[in-house]
Amino acid sequence: MKKALVVGINDYPNSPLNGCVNDAHAIANTIETNGDGSPNFGVKLVTSPGVDVTRSTLREAIEQLFSGESDMALLYFSGHGLIKSTGGYLVTKDAKRYDEGVSMDEVLNLANKSKAKNKVIILDCCHSGALGTPSLTDNNIAQLSEGLSVLTASRDSEYSLEVNGAGVFTSLVVDALKGGAADLRGNITPGSLYAYVDEALGAWDQRPIFKTNVSSFASLRKIPPKIPFETMRKITSYFVSPEAEHKLDPSYEDTETCAVADNVKIFKDLQKFQSVGLVVPVDAEFMYFAAMESKSCRLTALGNQYWRLVKEKKL
Repeated sequence: MKKALVVGINDYPNSPLNGCVNDAHAIANTIETNGDGSPNFGVKLVTSPGVDVTRSTLREAIEQLFSGESDMALLYFSGHGLIKSTGGYLVTKDAKRYDEGVSMDEVLNLANKSKAKNKVIILDCCHSGALGTPSLTDNNIAQLSEGLSVLTASRDSEYSLEVNGAGVFTSLVVDALKGGAADLRGNITPGSLYAYVDEALGAWDQRPIFKTNVSSFASLRKIPPKIPFETMRKITSYFVSPEAEHKLDPSYEDTETCAVADNVKIFKDLQKFQSVGLVVPVDAEFMYFAAMESKSCRLTALGNQYWRLVKEKKL
């Protein structure tokens, strides 16, 4: 069982925002199902306007999220963030001086104590990088329990930007969840999500922060694999070892009169492998020329990795 609390607040009395509710809906709609339409997260969507998101209602919702023993508990927040001498805060509608909202230290404490197998916190708000560095410790060491990952839109000293009614950070996160951050098996993890967002933002942009304490990444969402598993598992048949080369000749090319049906089928699989970076032709620019010139193809470093996964029956 995977559950997610998705919060977006636009209608702050003194400083309204435009894109947070849109961002929350985009995240909720994406993570609710996997790429094949199968159920993924049970989502509780809280947006304002719509719900009066006060400090007490937000804290109650976060407590409920991190209660129980779910496989994964995910918190997404889009709204105002604040940092002051006492730490960072997720600002709520009823914010007032000295009581601005839910403390990021509080959120971290609830996540750290949660019995959920995996906990993920994604924040798209100004100064969100303060989460994971509690003010009370008076140091810069992130205090994360096992199984917890935190992805924030910006450093604790930075603002989180909106463009055309959507958060820059969240727009990238949604693209990543829709497949941009998927591996060849179709898995999207907190680590691959961060890598996608980090690569998309330049050195002069807001910088996302990623903090984690996990022994292995759990999947946030799955999409259909780029190559069917049935085809992928043939890689150990086509290459007897990671270092081996597969010898080609014109009989592998279906346009040739000497084409052999079995070789043509193999060649189509090898071309699929090449399209995702698992295989490269040897001493030829393209696979077609490698076949026509009776050369060969070999596994890349990534191909070696997937060869090993198949050999060890992990795929």
